[in-house]
Amino acid sequence: MSNNFLQHFRHQQQEAAYEKAMDTQCPFCSVQCTMQLLEQREGGRKKYKVLPLKETVSEARLCIKGRNAHQHALHRERILHPMKRVGRHFEQISWDDALHFIKEQFTSIQKQNGNDAVGVYGGGSLTNEEAYLLGKFARVALKTKHIDYNGRYCMSAAASAMSEAFGLDRGITNLVQEIPYSRCIILAGTNIAECQPTLLPYFQKAKENGAFIIALDPRETLTTKLADMHLKVKPGMDAALVNGMLKVILDQNLYDLSFIEERTNGFEELKEHIESLDLNEIAASTGIQREQMERAAVHFATGSTGMVFTARGVEQQTHGHATVRNFLNLILVTGNIGKLGSGYGAVTGQGNGQGGREHGQKADQLPGYRSIEHPEHRKYISKVWGITEEELPGKGVSAYEMIEKMDAEEIKALFIMGSNPLVSTPNANLAESALKKLKFLVVVDMFLSETAKHADLVLPSSSYLEDEGTMTNMEGRVTLRKAARSCPGEVRHDWQILCDVAAQLGKKTYFPFQSAEEIFNELRVASKGGKADYYGITYKRLEKERVFWPCPAPGHPGEGRLFTESFAHEDGKAKFLTVANHKPKEQPNRQFPLYLTTGRVMSHYLTGAQTRRSPALAAREIESFIRIHPSTAKAFHVQNHSLVKVESARGSIQARGLYDESIREDTVFVPFHWGDEQNINKVTYHALDPVCKMPGFKVCAVRIAPVVDLSRN
Repeated sequence: MSNNFLQHFRHQQQEAAYEKAMDTQCPFCSVQCTMQLLEQREGGRKKYKVLPLKETVSEARLCIKGRNAHQHALHRERILHPMKRVGRHFEQISWDDALHFIKEQFTSIQKQNGNDAVGVYGGGSLTNEEAYLLGKFARVALKTKHIDYNGRYCMSAAASAMSEAFGLDRGITNLVQEIPYSRCIILAGTNIAECQPTLLPYFQKAKENGAFIIALDPRETLTTKLADMHLKVKPGMDAALVNGMLKVILDQNLYDLSFIEERTNGFEELKEHIESLDLNEIAASTGIQREQMERAAVHFATGSTGMVFTARGVEQQTHGHATVRNFLNLILVTGNIGKLGSGYGAVTGQGNGQGGREHGQKADQLPGYRSIEHPEHRKYISKVWGITEEELPGKGVSAYEMIEKMDAEEIKALFIMGSNPLVSTPNANLAESALKKLKFLVVVDMFLSETAKHADLVLPSSSYLEDEGTMTNMEGRVTLRKAARSCPGEVRHDWQILCDVAAQLGKKTYFPFQSAEEIFNELRVASKGGKADYYGITYKRLEKERVFWPCPAPGHPGEGRLFTESFAHEDGKAKFLTVANHKPKEQPNRQFPLYLTTGRVMSHYLTGAQTRRSPALAAREIESFIRIHPSTAKAFHVQNHSLVKVESARGSIQARGLYDESIREDTVFVPFHWGDEQNINKVTYHALDPVCKMPGFKVCAVRIAPVVDLSRN
């Protein structure tokens, strides 16, 4: 009897014991696991059980977050009605009054200060339909150039690097099912075991098949424990480490010359640059011994297949774009792309981080991954939207730069949908100052988040259980998430709210949609001919299968593995880039002698606005913490499990100190899922990458000190 039959039989038995079975999709990370929520009433209470579904990338696996996601969607703190600020409190108002309030404020502010005085700030967990509509709403209903989203803080370094090197940005160039066929895998700044745990078995299978796994991380994690080799690199020195590996490969003639000559440009410039570098100097600056660099380089270059995965650890840096470009150099030099078990993957953190940036939430992008500055792209989208090219605004600024413009009082009103920038923005004290200076702030959310508490108006949004729409996972695989239950109270879907506000502003003609599917059908047309082409994908098709983009026609199968024969540049070739041995812009000094790096824990997601409202998840990690090497703790008089003050030039927080012998002695680690007094982004560095405008979250200079317990004095 097959395992699939047994699993189906058990599911049928379990479903029979429950009154309602709801098929849905996890709202958290970019794996997008599918699941079934079973509901039963016992007495006066409802009881729930979650089962994984097999038709998913994770092969019927769920992590702790997915199994408990329904708890936040059903939480008593859900906002169920529009709420208007009255003094220090919020009062319930009608939808009609809320929409009129928005019209009154936006119209007045734009009349006095121009269209660009109103900004729009989106999120990477919105469906494709809502991400698309938010971009259209900003540019057509509000006529503002100022729109960006929190995905700027997630994927911008990898996205810009892939676009420049390959001509196309899609999270993973291969299917995840190809991971076990890779002979050498580099995991750089990614903690898959805790952030995307349902993918971990693919890497375990690769190791069983003989793969050599190399992890780059300044601290030990569950992921580094899987690796055969852990390079505990000094924070911010990843690009230099890759230069060292490239030098070994070139010096030992381990590069794939035929691939380089046939399919790339710029190799001679790279070679000349690498030859000028000194391995001993790189070893000293990165904290990685020369012998370790040589061993890692030889393993990657001599394996028959190889893959590199990066995440925020190497991307959220002031030179994150160049760092990813250097990892792509490593892939191209060895010819490890476009074939089974060989390629690159940017491990997306947010549920729809991929789809969210393809359809118009970014300041410089239009649907289909078109450029807002390209004349033909502007002409095409203007025609789809039924406006003139002159009416379509130009390029705006990045998410953090929008915060700066708010603080400078250039942006005077803000519409936030599905994001919590007060917790997710670096230098969060500036973000708080900026929010307070706004004349009008609208927040669309499920909860009264740290950001929503500053709003003049909060609009109630639907959860993943209630909102139908498509999502695009880290592979570029488009999925359809059906609504499993109706909206509670007066909650509306994000797309409905956008249509309602647009109608109030006199733009109903451009926003006539009555369903998510109608929006998707317009998105298909808007993306047609673009690099992220969804035209061949339909809801009917997605009900039967998950389809990769690009998919230019209804009969097209979609492209699972990219770049098998050519890259997406006009000449079909990939581009090398010479990368300097960058050092982080902020270095430890006498006043702030330690590196701070940040990251995630398994039980929480992003700013914790949802997972901290899931009792099962909140109980696993009830507060933030700082991981510190015992020797470092002793030097700063910090006791294990005591409260510690972490301070930078920008601000400070308090967190529980936890000894960790595996972390570098010059580095401390704090997760970023908590707000208020434990918001580590009050401390983090705000300087931006010059290319992609990614802030330098992952590296800043701090000092630590024990918190004095005044109650004992």
